[in-house]
Amino acid sequence: MRVLGFMTGTSLDAVDMAVLETDGEAISAFGPAGERKLTDATRDLMLEATKQALAWPRGAPEPAIFAEAARAGAEEHFAAAQEFLAANGLKWPDIDLIGMHGQTVLHERPREGRVGRTVQLGDAALLAAKAGVPVAHDFRIADVAAGGEGAPLAPIYHLARARASGLEAPLAVLNIGGVANVTFWSAKDFGGDEIAAFDTGPGNGMIDLMVQARGAGRFDDKGRYASVGQVNAGVLAGLLGHPYFAAPPPKSLDRFDFSLEPLEKLELEDAAATLVAFMAEAVRVGFEMMGQSPREVVVTGGGRHNPEIMKALAERLPMPVNAAETHGWRGDSIEAEAFAYLAARTARGLPISFPKTTGVPRPMTGGKIVKP
Repeated sequence: MRVLGFMTGTSLDAVDMAVLETDGEAISAFGPAGERKLTDATRDLMLEATKQALAWPRGAPEPAIFAEAARAGAEEHFAAAQEFLAANGLKWPDIDLIGMHGQTVLHERPREGRVGRTVQLGDAALLAAKAGVPVAHDFRIADVAAGGEGAPLAPIYHLARARASGLEAPLAVLNIGGVANVTFWSAKDFGGDEIAAFDTGPGNGMIDLMVQARGAGRFDDKGRYASVGQVNAGVLAGLLGHPYFAAPPPKSLDRFDFSLEPLEKLELEDAAATLVAFMAEAVRVGFEMMGQSPREVVVTGGGRHNPEIMKALAERLPMPVNAAETHGWRGDSIEAEAFAYLAARTARGLPISFPKTTGVPRPMTGGKIVKP
């Protein structure tokens, strides 16, 4: 089937889109991919929804802004897709299924005696009605309800993408978005146990938030602040002392799980350099905890555009660290491709999360499909 996948990351930068032809197992063709920047109005609405989500008590009615933001997200996805399809000579009848992740405004990992909470906003019914195409959505809820972390969900796609490129195990795929997550592919027989995954720590999210808080832009473009800063060893050690890093995987994060307060005493450039080191050190610690020695690390997501991040990873990891494009991957579109792939798996009732990726007790299906 031909599936259009959508992803909007926690950076609130753009709607990413990609088309795959897949049965949810093999990938038969890669269609076009692209992005459309979010409008300021939708971005501001999602930021306010995130703010209210962080203050939302368990058991209380969900904030009214959620429904408003979900509708706006669906409208934004539809408008982005209209332009994208037209630019690539496609029409809605050419699409069999849509996979929409939605905008994450809250992610709380499970605790002892308490299931997690995760919220992705996007009105799937509205999108299906406007596009005239079934929409797979709500991919994380079933996993969380079963006691899983609800993240990361891309690992099963990382495996399919690696196989489609002719790559072999052992391999690691490191995605650096707002949060960084890694997929380890070992050489075991297929069946879910050969992939393990978890969130290693912060990705671009803390750097973005720090730069924004200081009125220095939306993000550290190409690492220009970090490149002239000095890492503060004391602040770095304090950040790495967070209990998350001692917890065994699988485990997941929200980009707001770490405080920027320890960095307030640092100049902008030194804070950026320290956060780059924090991200890379967290990856190194995660690799050591897993005891994994892949032959290569393939880096996807926006973080690979930051030369300081790529340099910091190369300095700390003993194996080659390569951007996704090294193997012909579309590094900015991997997550959109992933949710196209997960939509196809949802349609076929195939599992999308596994004990070693999210901590669920058994391989689990997930996602819901709403028809026009």
